[in-house]
Amino acid sequence: MPKPFNLLLAGGLVLALSPAFAQTVLKIARVPAATPASDTLYVAGSFNNWSPRSPRFALHRSADGSYQISLPPSSGQVEYKFTRGSWPTVEVDGKNQQIANRKADLTEPREIAHQVLAWDDQSGAAAAPKKHTATPQVRVLATSFVMPQLGRRRRVWLYLPADYAKNATRRYAVLYLHDGQNVFDEAISFGGEWGIDETLDQLRKTGQDVAGTIVVAVDNGDEFRSDEYIPWFSTALKGQPHQGGQGGAYVDFLAQTLKPYVDAHYRTRPEAAHTGVAGSSLGGLISVYAALKYPKVFGQVGAFSPAFWVCNDSLRAYAKTHPAAPTARFYFVCGPKESETMLPLMTQWRDELRSQGVPARNLVFSAPADGEHREWFWRREFPAAYRFLFGSVVKTKPSAPQTK
Repeated sequence: MPKPFNLLLAGGLVLALSPAFAQTVLKIARVPAATPASDTLYVAGSFNNWSPRSPRFALHRSADGSYQISLPPSSGQVEYKFTRGSWPTVEVDGKNQQIANRKADLTEPREIAHQVLAWDDQSGAAAAPKKHTATPQVRVLATSFVMPQLGRRRRVWLYLPADYAKNATRRYAVLYLHDGQNVFDEAISFGGEWGIDETLDQLRKTGQDVAGTIVVAVDNGDEFRSDEYIPWFSTALKGQPHQGGQGGAYVDFLAQTLKPYVDAHYRTRPEAAHTGVAGSSLGGLISVYAALKYPKVFGQVGAFSPAFWVCNDSLRAYAKTHPAAPTARFYFVCGPKESETMLPLMTQWRDELRSQGVPARNLVFSAPADGEHREWFWRREFPAAYRFLFGSVVKTKPSAPQTK
């Protein structure tokens, strides 16, 4: 007797492959007229680590011009958006502005109808092109920085404190950020920017950032993002075109190539106590890994909604032989409803670091009830993380009570 269905785990969502298994249908009844007929549409969400081009989550085009995909039930709410295969082609509203994540409860099977008003890479007559928002302190360090460990090149951004040119003898801490497209400039962002430059400028003006920090932001590799931000091949991403495995080489690039270049060309404080690394989702995961692999290089870690689920067992095993430095500082933050595993795994890692000898005073753990897996949330939480990691003279609490 044949088995009724086969189950595969993909990012916390159980995929039932039997056509008889009750499923929720996401249907796009209408797309913009300018949508290329040859393009494939995808759904990216909390159930597939927001992968914008996963073959398993491609929509089927019907004869009437609509698109649809069947998703099996889950135990709760999921968030998602539609793309044409990349974040630059994500859906937006009729004025070319980012939309909120779509949400659906997959507990009960049903059909959910959608309409895509516009794509981010297409500016129609009613769409206003996104404005450049980077401040004068931001510049492109290199449009094509060589990454010898990966055999690739990448654009790298640089933020210098406003007083950098005036104080020729002063040295500065450095913060390395992933997903550089989303750090400074709305015009090139996908999902919105963090506004790091405006935040640091404001903190300085209000006396909350006396020390000052240089920020170096590395663009993600688009299709290679998952590969570079996951240290090992991820069984949770089995069947997807990019399953990780290059995170070690990417972190080697940061520690062995990029940081030495920055230290040689700018007045930095190169010690681990003054060097931070931070990012969101997979960027949060790779930041924690960077601190484990290079404890004498990265002493400050910002993990925003870290996607530990893609390789948690491998990362925990790695931490047993590569413990965090007891002097390292970690700022963890996520929304408790981002996914079923987000808060439990973040809690697990807080406890793991404590057991390794990182003192409680070096760990902040925040879970605001309204937190979402989106740039606006990470932008809002960044100032508190920055003040904790880089020692502001003003002592402030996270935007929500800390979880003990």
